[in-house]
Amino acid sequence: MAVPILLYHQIAVPPSRRAPFRSMAVHPEAFHNQMAWLKRLGVQGLSLREALPYIQGAKTGKVAAITFDDSYANVYENALPVLQEFGFTATNFVVANQVGGSNVWDIPNGVARAPCMSLEQLRKWVALGHEVGSHTLDHVHLPQLPMQEARRQIAHSRELLEDMLDEIVSSFCFPYGDEMPLDRVLAYEAGYSAATTTRRGRARQDHDPFGLPRATVRRNDSWLHFIRKCVSG
Repeated sequence: MAVPILLYHQIAVPPSRRAPFRSMAVHPEAFHNQMAWLKRLGVQGLSLREALPYIQGAKTGKVAAITFDDSYANVYENALPVLQEFGFTATNFVVANQVGGSNVWDIPNGVARAPCMSLEQLRKWVALGHEVGSHTLDHVHLPQLPMQEARRQIAHSRELLEDMLDEIVSSFCFPYGDEMPLDRVLAYEAGYSAATTTRRGRARQDHDPFGLPRATVRRNDSWLHFIRKCVSG
């Protein structure tokens, strides 16, 4: 069956109109409304780990995977209570060297500094049944790196997060959605079960599990636009 994998970044009041990448911040009220609509439509929100059997055809049902890139603290503050309210789970893709840090990779692009989740917050996230996945060590463009450094970014980030959380990390997310066939192989060799991109579409059984498409949810998505993304990606 086809499963939408929703992609969020920050759940926060969007910055000023002139701010770069403003569309990546979804207002907390809008996020609440989106989750409420999923619930009304009988769609269960799941982490990627829990949604994978539906994507692979082992289970059937109305589900959507919910993912957050970069592990912003505002996701913990503003999205986690909503997920708990509706009984949904989600995947939080963490930049391993920025646990308790900030979005340093965005600063050269003029994006305002925003804190990432602390280790304590990540442990609470996991304790509540949500998933932590890897987003590399440093939020790098993997295809631009020598193979050994790409392997280190993919594999060591998993090891680091597992040591921090005492939890198996089985999902990976390519930063910027930037990947080549070799990077998918490296993710497989590192022991992950699946990896996500930023390609549009819904995830299907015949897709490469290390190149799963997602639907990016943006600040100005209308209700109809959001539903269309759930239906067609």
